[in-house]
Amino acid sequence: MNKNKIWSLTLFLSLVLAGCSDQFLEDKKNFDSFDESIFTNETQTSWYIDRIYYDFFAGYNSPIKTLVGSYSDDKSRMTEEIGGTINNLINPGKTLETSADCPTYFGAQLVANPQNHPYTRIRNCNILIEKMDVVGASLPETFRNNAKGQMYFFRALQYFDLVRTYGGVPIVTEVLNASSTDESIKYPRATTSECIAQIIKDLDKAAELLPTEWVASSGYGRFNKAAALAMKSRVLLTHASPLFNTDWDNAGNQRWQLALEAGLAAEKELSSMGYGLYGNSAKDWQNMFLIDNKFCSEVIMVQMCSPATSAAINNGWEKSIRLSSQSGSGGVPAPKEMIDLFPLENGVRPTKSNGYDETNFYLNRDPRFYRTFAFSGCKWGHKTNANVVVWAYRYKKADNKTIVYADGNQLKSPAFVRKMSNPVADDNSFEYSGTDIFEYRYAELLLNIAECYAAKGDIANCTAYLGKIRKRVGIASANNYGIGTLADKYAAIEACLYERRIELAYEGKRFWDVQRWMLYNDDASVNNNTCAKLGIKPINGTTRTGNHWQAIATGNTDPIASIRGTISIDPDASNFKDQLNALAKFYADNFTLVSPETAMDVDGKNPVNILWRQNYYVFGLHTTVLTNNSWLEQTTGWKDPFGAMGTYNFQK
Repeated sequence: MNKNKIWSLTLFLSLVLAGCSDQFLEDKKNFDSFDESIFTNETQTSWYIDRIYYDFFAGYNSPIKTLVGSYSDDKSRMTEEIGGTINNLINPGKTLETSADCPTYFGAQLVANPQNHPYTRIRNCNILIEKMDVVGASLPETFRNNAKGQMYFFRALQYFDLVRTYGGVPIVTEVLNASSTDESIKYPRATTSECIAQIIKDLDKAAELLPTEWVASSGYGRFNKAAALAMKSRVLLTHASPLFNTDWDNAGNQRWQLALEAGLAAEKELSSMGYGLYGNSAKDWQNMFLIDNKFCSEVIMVQMCSPATSAAINNGWEKSIRLSSQSGSGGVPAPKEMIDLFPLENGVRPTKSNGYDETNFYLNRDPRFYRTFAFSGCKWGHKTNANVVVWAYRYKKADNKTIVYADGNQLKSPAFVRKMSNPVADDNSFEYSGTDIFEYRYAELLLNIAECYAAKGDIANCTAYLGKIRKRVGIASANNYGIGTLADKYAAIEACLYERRIELAYEGKRFWDVQRWMLYNDDASVNNNTCAKLGIKPINGTTRTGNHWQAIATGNTDPIASIRGTISIDPDASNFKDQLNALAKFYADNFTLVSPETAMDVDGKNPVNILWRQNYYVFGLHTTVLTNNSWLEQTTGWKDPFGAMGTYNFQK
């Protein structure tokens, strides 16, 4: 059985650089000289397909990066997961509303020597779809179907990210020649619903044409029928959510039903193929992320990475999360809001009334907490030393003024991200990590289904699906795995969004959940009241909070170094709880928790609270797009190049 792998640059290069491919690549650069005869040859057609995989996913080298074809971590850094980066979209001192302020993801004018923009990628898909059965008619039908199926899948992926960014966009499903005079190619922006319909049509076609699983070694890892069905679940869930669905609060709304049906159909298909939640413990959950180049029941889509030092896609996550003392980039400090988020050991929320102690935050937590974060005293091994223990605290010298950070680890948090880290990664070359990146997991599919049940008011089924997620990591079944009895559909939806924050943390999913539910704010002027309905505190007005462990003792040398040697916290140890209790005493005797001199979230040096404006949920088109395509409407909430407010309604 095969994972549906996002093709790696290593594989692409091994294919196209090994033989007579130079002319193919030269032709591929220029639409005017493109030789369609390549579609008469299986090998060259495969090169073409692999190049499209590369164009879509070459930049996907970290799990927190999003948007096919461009990939950046900007969106993840606008959530509670990662603090310290106040970009313009969450900066209270910035107001963005002009076309010049809009993102350029949509692309630029189509030219003879095109760039890797969305409509270039769409065009490349359209070329193969149009030519495969005509020029390549002599090739085996199965090969042709598989080739077309992948293109329908990719076209759907690209339109989906365009829709999530801009709402409706022009739908182009044929190969067009660039022209400034041909009125017939001046396609208007389709409605969002029309775009979603086209995406689903493409995914249905992909599911029809793609195999249940690939059997030939040359096909290992490509998308299959189950992946197409799973993607339908994600797309339809987005369309049913409040950002695009003004009738979301109606339990009988057809969009929730369609999303539910898509999720259940995907679950059935994947289950029949051997997919499902991987393992039955938190340790299995942690180790799941390290399964490379072989079938894993959890994985629906995955980016294949390589440890090669050239001509390869490396996983940059390992280097970024490792501490300076480990030869990493310095680590990713966990904001207090993330530390205080995870449930307690029995699954209940971490409140004072439930026994949560914010200072001793590491005691009695959800098993996933210890696999998502590390903290001072934790064992976090690598190739050179499997038992190395990490420390991140500071102390004052004898002058009681000069601050020194122990082991060179200067993080504004007592906890730091370790999820998806390989404990045997080569500490001499973290930047060349070959650990694969999971883009779509079976757990997400189950969470999609749970959310649809919640929105439809089916609280029992919602709770049951959430329970599956928690059971897998070893949370006890009492009190519905700690979920309790959900009072109504709003509490059920909130429970789903909460579980997604835990299970999918640092996997590039949080921003999209915040966006589709409009969780930055409520705004009565546009009927945005989801935070109030769900009982969720809006993100606006909050900040990502940092803290330091600071040694009580002072000294010109580290006063803790000589007494910390007996501490080693290992969640796999049989006496793990005893280790944590000993750590609590060690912390109490030797450290105090202090605020940093400079806040985690700053604009320059000034602390700020997050402010996201309502028009940012769906962007307008950039000035370049509108001036080159004057017939396109600007999105409501955004100005066109002449200063007039946009009229395009993305909620239709």
